[in-house]
Amino acid sequence: MDLTTSYMGMELKSPIIAGSSGMTGSVDQVKKLAENGAGAVVLKSIFEEEVMNEYADFIKTARVQYGDPQYFDYDGQRSPIEYYDYVLREENLKKYIELVEASKAAVTIPVMASINCFFYSVEWLSYAVNLEKAGADGLELNMFFPPTDFEHSREEKEALYFKIAEQVTQAVSIPVALKISPYFTDLGPMIQRLSKTGIKGIVLFNRFFSPDFDLDKLEVKPSFVFSTPSDLALSLRWVAVMANKVDCHLAASTGVHDAAAVIKQLLAGAQAVQVASCLYKNGPKYIREMLDGVEAWMTGRRYRTLSDFRGKLSQERSADPAVYERAQFMRYFGGKKNVTL
Repeated sequence: MDLTTSYMGMELKSPIIAGSSGMTGSVDQVKKLAENGAGAVVLKSIFEEEVMNEYADFIKTARVQYGDPQYFDYDGQRSPIEYYDYVLREENLKKYIELVEASKAAVTIPVMASINCFFYSVEWLSYAVNLEKAGADGLELNMFFPPTDFEHSREEKEALYFKIAEQVTQAVSIPVALKISPYFTDLGPMIQRLSKTGIKGIVLFNRFFSPDFDLDKLEVKPSFVFSTPSDLALSLRWVAVMANKVDCHLAASTGVHDAAAVIKQLLAGAQAVQVASCLYKNGPKYIREMLDGVEAWMTGRRYRTLSDFRGKLSQERSADPAVYERAQFMRYFGGKKNVTL
């Protein structure tokens, strides 16, 4: 049985990619994921937001070690970046580069770096270039500019996606993927347009912090940290709709908790499938269990390769393409009486 797949020009031994998370934040974990059949790993993201939050704590003790703050030339340009801020960013980038280098030395599968693009910054280009030099096989830009930003128009925020994609793909030679959200006015056309920027992959979709309320303490607390199997529906629909309508590969993410979900995303047209929550719950060995399930299903259907069935249920190949655009439950509830919701 051949489970190999090609993703963004990289040859993967299996279609399951360990997505960016705490499970890919150490060399030991990366090794375990590779040993258990992961086709590739996307390392835990380097968060500019996280670096900014660390700045307040760092500055309390920095004067002792680094002296008074100063301004200086950075990347050939006069930039108003305080020395402390620069040192903190450089130290975080150095640690991340070391993770890339050590992971590459420890495994033979592709290792992708990840930058969380929550704020727009020209420093991402520097990050991207340095991560390529460190040996990353690819780069994933986890991009999301929140719709709660009332200071900028939809057009301005959407333009940032194209600006960043074009700048980064011009700055590096390794393949670049965009991991995006479904929060666009015209999601289908947006995905299609992004695929023409020079990127090699689009990951559908990223997952966000969900707030909840503690009724006893009257505080905001995190909730729904992990995805659930029902979360598969959104990405499954859009992978199926966009398959063969884009100029790059599609990877599916969110809600993939078992072999059946992996198979469904491949049937929809995904080139690869990212997992994270199920690894937190079941450990790296669960990848092997999922792959065994995929192989068993393929054997029963007499499929020898993934390409034998990839995209078989995509919208383009569907006998009823309109089913992917239906928004109401008319067919399901239409013939039922006394339905209680």
